[in-house]
Amino acid sequence: MFIKLILVGAGGFIGAVLRYGISQWIGKRTASTLPVATLFVNLLGSFILGLLTGLDLSTFWVLFGGTGVLGALTTFSTFKLESVQLHFKKNWKTFILYTVLSYTFGIALAWTGFQLGGFIPN
Repeated sequence: MFIKLILVGAGGFIGAVLRYGISQWIGKRTASTLPVATLFVNLLGSFILGLLTGLDLSTFWVLFGGTGVLGALTTFSTFKLESVQLHFKKNWKTFILYTVLSYTFGIALAWTGFQLGGFIPN
């Protein structure tokens, strides 16, 4: 049990640092009401998690990479907070675009990653 906690924690540390770095990098390069950084990390994470799941990897990689790294990299709570903020600001077009892009492409990319993972031999 302890080793599983270490795997998730170590992966979570890496994922959180990656998320912060990516968010800072994208934030400095975009000036948009659309939360591009959160959208990017969530879509990237959806694809990679689908891929990892499709690969049917060992518990080590699921805990470290899936639960740890990708769990910390992606962020449903920030997505929801940013959506609520767009709603309260009555920025309807961006709110709808953000929601549709996040759900549609998130599910599509997770499915695509899963399918691709099934074709790659372990």
